[in-house]
Amino acid sequence: MSASENQICPLYAGGKWITPTGKSGSSVFNPSRGTVIASVPMCGPVEVDMVVASAKAAFPAWRDTPPNERAQVLFRVKILLEDTFEELCLGIATEHGKTLSEARGDLRRGIEVVEYACGIPTLLMGESLENIARGIDCHTDRHPLGVVAGICPFNFPALVPMWMWPIAIACGNTFVLKPSEKVPLTMQRVVALLEKAGLPPGVMNIVHGGRECVDAILEHPDVKAISFVGSTPVAREIHRKGTLNGKRVQAAGGAKNFIILMPDADVDRTVEAVKDGAFGCAGERCMAGSTAVAVGDAGDKLLPALADLVKAMKVGPTDVRSSQPDMGAVISAEHKTRVSGLIDAGERGGAKILADGRATKVDDAPEGFFLGPTLIDHVEETNPLMETEVFGPVLAVMRAKTLDAAIAAANRQAFGNGAAIFTNSGKAAREFRRNVSAGMVGINVGVPAPLAYFPFSGWNDSFFGDLHIQGKEGVEFYTQRKTTTTRWFGFGDGEIWAK
Repeated sequence: MSASENQICPLYAGGKWITPTGKSGSSVFNPSRGTVIASVPMCGPVEVDMVVASAKAAFPAWRDTPPNERAQVLFRVKILLEDTFEELCLGIATEHGKTLSEARGDLRRGIEVVEYACGIPTLLMGESLENIARGIDCHTDRHPLGVVAGICPFNFPALVPMWMWPIAIACGNTFVLKPSEKVPLTMQRVVALLEKAGLPPGVMNIVHGGRECVDAILEHPDVKAISFVGSTPVAREIHRKGTLNGKRVQAAGGAKNFIILMPDADVDRTVEAVKDGAFGCAGERCMAGSTAVAVGDAGDKLLPALADLVKAMKVGPTDVRSSQPDMGAVISAEHKTRVSGLIDAGERGGAKILADGRATKVDDAPEGFFLGPTLIDHVEETNPLMETEVFGPVLAVMRAKTLDAAIAAANRQAFGNGAAIFTNSGKAAREFRRNVSAGMVGINVGVPAPLAYFPFSGWNDSFFGDLHIQGKEGVEFYTQRKTTTTRWFGFGDGEIWAK
């Protein structure tokens, strides 16, 4: 199903596109222009019942489909995604506001999860051991859970849903997807490709909405597991309510990722990596390097060059193939106001602004939701900027006298998604890796997000649950083990069995 201008985004259930009637709508914007391009129906329990029933009905046949046949569907999906790659990326850039280069990264990382899921016959293999006692053998099998659901944020329209559904359906589950109401069009296009690849009706389903829709999913008795990515307060509540209703839940929350800058760091490579880590995707990602800690005289060595890079960044519309900027718009006018307010509060708190993006104007897109990259130095731990996840194009720089003090500052904040250090010292890197309280660590890597075959392993208030997204933990999450212990007492009747 292709997207059209100002369309009402349909639901997808039982292999059919359905436009609900009598529902209030939420506008989908092109952030580069500030214009409405679609509307999302805000659904509730009735629509959730419909899509879950579709998924439940499809589950027995899909569960019994051999894993290699399920993998063949995903191989075909991978080919279709490659064939439509540039078209999909322009769609991502249009509905989200990220640059085409960032959109390509978004979709490419999603495709890598599909590729990983194509190996499901191997990933589902169980374990066995003969003679655990005399004449007794034991083996394990993996079984799908049933109907599982994914609730997604706006910041990665392709990747985050594709963290979920490829592995889930490869394992034999059927899937209910609730994309963000801000960016529903990308997955609409991708699901059309799943249909074209021969995925049976009901294996993938889409429902739209806000809190009422999410609550209906969390409370539905036929939904066995829920994957969520979003802010920490919502992730915590999703985990609490989902587990209270007897569901398996993985809920990835927000972050405040620290980047430690050591005095011996390579200046040119470090400032380029820090710039990309802080301002890539306009800072709207849970792996953004939003806080730097300059140790010793590292700030004096690195910040002038970093400030020059930041000031030179071009901000502009991303919905055209030509003349792409370095950074696009933020997702909405409300979010622009929120982030600008946090910069104001940080400045009032005594921090020094080295590059100010609040007054950014884009002449050829005057209504776009543009906020330029902002670099703020001498941010104290008591500064309002340190109290929350900014989720915008803002890099706050703290100062510390020692590496131990920098690590301690990183560990005092509540989150634990990612952390990075830039240094040429193996000892400093080792101390940082061992002692920083974060699940994903970068050594001279500004955004240490793992590839599809490793888990996205946030810690602390960045993750709620036991099994992380992606990799073998993803397969564990979407399956349950059955252990069979076997003993046979004798041979069959007849001479052929005579011993």
